Amino acid sequence: MIKAIPDEIELYRDRKWRREESLRVDSAEEVEAMVEDLGFCLGLTDVRKLMPSVYIAVCGRRDAHMPRNVQKDEEASRAWVLKDEVMARGKVYYGKLLKGKSWFLSPRMIPVFNSLWGCSRKGEAGILSKNAQTVLKVLRSEWEMATADLRSECGFKDKTDLTKALDELQLRMKVVPQEAVYVPKFTYIWTLAEARFPEETEVRMAREDALRELARTYLGLAGMTMLGELAGKFSLNRREAGKANHQLVDEGYAERIATGIYKLTAL
Repeated sequence: MIKAIPDEIELYRDRKWRREESLRVDSAEEVEAMVEDLGFCLGLTDVRKLMPSVYIAVCGRRDAHMPRNVQKDEEASRAWVLKDEVMARGKVYYGKLLKGKSWFLSPRMIPVFNSLWGCSRKGEAGILSKNAQTVLKVLRSEWEMATADLRSECGFKDKTDLTKALDELQLRMKVVPQEAVYVPKFTYIWTLAEARFPEETEVRMAREDALRELARTYLGLAGMTMLGELAGKFSLNRREAGKANHQLVDEGYAERIATGIYKLTAL
C-alpha cells in the first residue's frame, strides 16, 4: 500500500499548483489562467487542506501556512486583493461552495458542480429554506443588492439569518458575490449566478457524467489520488467515487496502481 505521495507527484503539483517561486501568481489574469488550467481551486486556504489555492499560488511554495494575523501578512493581503479583483472581473466562478469554503471554478466546471450540488428552479421549494427562498425572490426582482440593503429588503432582523441564507444559496449555486466594496464601509454586492453565467448554469448533466468529470479534473490537478480521497474531499459516496475513477481507467486516462489508488496515465 502506498502511504506517501511520491516525489514525482509532488513535483507535478509544484507546477500545477504554482508552488514554485518562478510560477507564483501576482495578477488577476494569472489567477484566472491557473483556474482555467486546474478546473477549480480554493481561495484563501493553505497547505493543510492539501488542495491548490490562490493563497498557495501567491506564496509560490509548498509550505505556505496562513498566519494568524492575516491583516499584517503581505502574502495573505495580496491573495485577498487578487480574490476581489478576480471576483469583480467575473471570468471565473467564485463563491462559498462545498464544505463552506470559497472556491474558484473554471466556467467548464460550473455545470459539473451545479449538477452535483445545485438545485433546479422547480426543486427550490422542496430544498431551500424559507429564508433562502426570500433572498432569492428579492434578488430575482432587484438583480443585485448590497448586503445591508438585501437584509432590509428581506425583512431579516438578525444578521445571521441573511448570512445562513446566502451560504445556503451559494452552496446551491443560486447567488454569487460579484463585487467587494470598501467605501464607505465594507460590503459585498450580491447577484444571481444565472445572471453572471447564464449559459453554464443552464446546462444539466447526469449525475454519473458529472461525477466522472469531477474525478477527471481532480486527478488532472492532483496527479494521483489515494484511497478514499475523492470521496472525502467532495463528500461523496465512496462507491460512486470509485466507479467514477474506474471509468477513467477504462478510458485510459487513469491507471489503477493499488486498491483505491489512481495515477494520471500521462505521468
